[in-house]
Amino acid sequence: MSKDYKDNLPISASGFMDEFMRLKRGSVSRRHFLGITGLGLATAVMTRFPGALSSPAFAAEDLGTQMSIATWPNYHDPATFENFTAATGVAVEVNVFGSNEEMLAKLQAGASGWSLFVPTNYTISTYQKLDLIEELDLAKVPNFSQTTQNPRFTSEGKIDGKTYAVPKNWGTTGFSVNTSKIKSKLTTWKDFFEIAQTEADGRAMVHDYQLTTIGSALVSLGYGFNSIKAEELAKAEELLIKVKPHLFAINSDYQPSMRSTDAWMTMCWTNDGAQLNRDMPEIAYILGTDGGEIWTDYYAIPKSAPNKAAGYALLNYLMDPANAVKEHIANGAPATDSRIIALLPKEITSNKIVYPDEASLTPLEFGAAVTLTDPGRAELMARFKSA
Repeated sequence: MSKDYKDNLPISASGFMDEFMRLKRGSVSRRHFLGITGLGLATAVMTRFPGALSSPAFAAEDLGTQMSIATWPNYHDPATFENFTAATGVAVEVNVFGSNEEMLAKLQAGASGWSLFVPTNYTISTYQKLDLIEELDLAKVPNFSQTTQNPRFTSEGKIDGKTYAVPKNWGTTGFSVNTSKIKSKLTTWKDFFEIAQTEADGRAMVHDYQLTTIGSALVSLGYGFNSIKAEELAKAEELLIKVKPHLFAINSDYQPSMRSTDAWMTMCWTNDGAQLNRDMPEIAYILGTDGGEIWTDYYAIPKSAPNKAAGYALLNYLMDPANAVKEHIANGAPATDSRIIALLPKEITSNKIVYPDEASLTPLEFGAAVTLTDPGRAELMARFKSA
């Protein structure tokens, strides 16, 4: 404590402003601020500046000095977390995962250390049933607006009328092709698996993620993306085992290999497809006309979160359209919130990779909850990877 506060001496103007800025950053609690400065003075300031203490959602709580988020590769603007740290004093550790199965296993094992994470739509009901995520206190997320969300992409965050997750963005799962290396025209998942064994032999990648790798193999065979039928999974396994010797890698973080041209073709999510095409226009992003996945990623807070106050503070920060629009520009995935879409430059909103036409979306399916914990799919993926 500085000399201004010793021996009950009145706080100086500079001391008051120091404490006020600490409060605004979230590094001290409102109780601390009121106690140090004196209730009368604090009240006078709040009267002169309406909303001074209530505008940041994190102002009333001690946020600590660090927190952790679990998310996906190439998924955020690094400046987002740097700016949050500058505003609050809370350092953000970013943990990157390749599949929802990995995230689920980590949470079930306990002590993940995450105060915020990014689950995909089809997993949320499972997290809720397993009591791994908490119902969100939306009073702590005033920047979130339900009324400006597109319900087509955001319904799975609510269960029995309670909100357990709020959307980050939506997207599709297609494949990216380096057209300077592969001259064949690909339009379907059937094409993808055929070219992986021929023109792209040794240069193709699939996800280390059962939902998309198995799902896309199923689609290429004329089956549903979410099938758990034993006979259909057996056919998908047969295809994947046949393709495996021709693959460059099984990896959900495929951008480095595509950029170096070690890989020429990969299963790909919207945001990566947009980033790759932006930087290397010869890399095309293709949605299979035979089907595939459409998805929404959300933010949720684990029941075991060690720093829920910071988790809520970061969540509220990310829901601010002024911050979220920067995420979307850097990330490349489409927004669910009309407030954000209105702020995006036209070159993004008119980009067909990011915002495909309805005809391209029609064959796609949202992932089904049953696929997350289906043993048949889990065992198939394990056999494929170890083959």
